[in-house]
Amino acid sequence: MAQALDAIQIPFEVLPAADGAVAGPLRSPRNIEQDLPNSIHNDAVAQKLGLRGGTVAGSLHMEQFPSLLIAVLGPEWWSKGGLSLYFKYATTDLEAVQCFARRPGSGDVGEQVPTWMDTEDGRRVAEGTAWVGRPAGRTALAERAANVPDPRDLRIFRDFHGEHEMRGIPVRVEEEVLARRLDVIVEPLDEYVVPDRYGERVLPPSMLVRALTAYHNTMLQDWPDLGVGLYGAIEIEHLAGPCFVEHDYEVRGRVLAVGETPRTEYLWYESVLSEPSGGVDRARMLMMLRFMKDSSPAWQR
Repeated sequence: MAQALDAIQIPFEVLPAADGAVAGPLRSPRNIEQDLPNSIHNDAVAQKLGLRGGTVAGSLHMEQFPSLLIAVLGPEWWSKGGLSLYFKYATTDLEAVQCFARRPGSGDVGEQVPTWMDTEDGRRVAEGTAWVGRPAGRTALAERAANVPDPRDLRIFRDFHGEHEMRGIPVRVEEEVLARRLDVIVEPLDEYVVPDRYGERVLPPSMLVRALTAYHNTMLQDWPDLGVGLYGAIEIEHLAGPCFVEHDYEVRGRVLAVGETPRTEYLWYESVLSEPSGGVDRARMLMMLRFMKDSSPAWQR
């Protein structure tokens, strides 16, 4: 615990990095979901599947980026900015990580700047881009989602057909949910605790992801033999943000592609957070949601 507390107590500052990039301070995120049964965050479950231990969710790693992105891209990131990350290496409780970004070159609206996260010993945890304004061209994640190879052997999603489009899913991030997250967040911001700037308290990226995953949680709630899931990639974008705690929203979504790797089957889907009753779209997410083959009964038969 001391390592995490020390990391929080070090104030945020923009640090120089190699090749002209900039970085935030080294932080040590907590995995507070280790007690969840049948979860990739549970040490016993993760180790049985060949991982080092219960993993820190990719959505929690996204919490480390806003301070750096505001420094690099400006406060407009909260209202019309995005962050897109492909996760490459799973970290465990209190494992130190550092986020990086490059400053814009052209300054054009929607210019995508490279972003990434590394462990203290240089392992690449995630990589992607960030921007303000609608991104110029497809993001790397959008390219991946649009070019999924035809799967050869689907068992979990063998009978999964079509887009499974859903609309009007009600969602609200409650105060107590945000408070639990802020107790351990490694990069705290005033926007999360005081409403001065936007009139309401802002949701950190992890809580925005929580809201937007209402689509897959609803769509897959009765799907059999899923096994243990994990986030493979996440792209969030504020369309008319930011988004707020204790605010009623609706989510809609659709599946874009289904695929497989040697160890997982996965879905690519897009979901959108909007004001109720067809109101203004506030944010969107592109997600690659993986399920471990070794954990699914469909792969044991």
